[in-house]
Amino acid sequence: MTITIKKCTLEDSRTLQEISYETFNETFKDQNSPDNIKTYLERAFNINQLETELSHPFSQFFFVYFNNEVAGYVKVNANDAQSEVMGNESLEIERIYIKSKFQKHGLGKVLLNKAMEIALECEKKKIWLGVWEKNENAIAFYKKMGFVQTGAHTFHMGDEEQIDFIMTKTLI
Repeated sequence: MTITIKKCTLEDSRTLQEISYETFNETFKDQNSPDNIKTYLERAFNINQLETELSHPFSQFFFVYFNNEVAGYVKVNANDAQSEVMGNESLEIERIYIKSKFQKHGLGKVLLNKAMEIALECEKKKIWLGVWEKNENAIAFYKKMGFVQTGAHTFHMGDEEQIDFIMTKTLI
């Protein structure tokens, strides 16, 4: 079993789009209407949007490979790239997804550790993320990794307003 991490570039935008569609669908299709999923996927993961995000100076994407196959990815945001105003002492994990066939291999922990490594390199004091209140597996994972709920915010899935818990971990 070989696990590697690679920083994404603009040349990876199609691969990023494919894995984004696949993992988001796997994670949320059973709890949301097909129309809301389709609307969200087309807005959040169209090539222009992903290339804009890949080009942002304070956003970074990383693929995780399992036996040389892209198994998942993480997106982190610093400073003004954060989706909420959390200050320059924080780093956001905006997305962390693993393909279902690669789950339970520790890859989520690998990506989370990569995000924490980046936060420490950038001298951030906190790392935070938003997780859907109904995503019990993810919430349990983040709690196990030392995150605590510190707030909540609204997330729009198509025409439905949902609640994301904000979970934070203090690093320094």
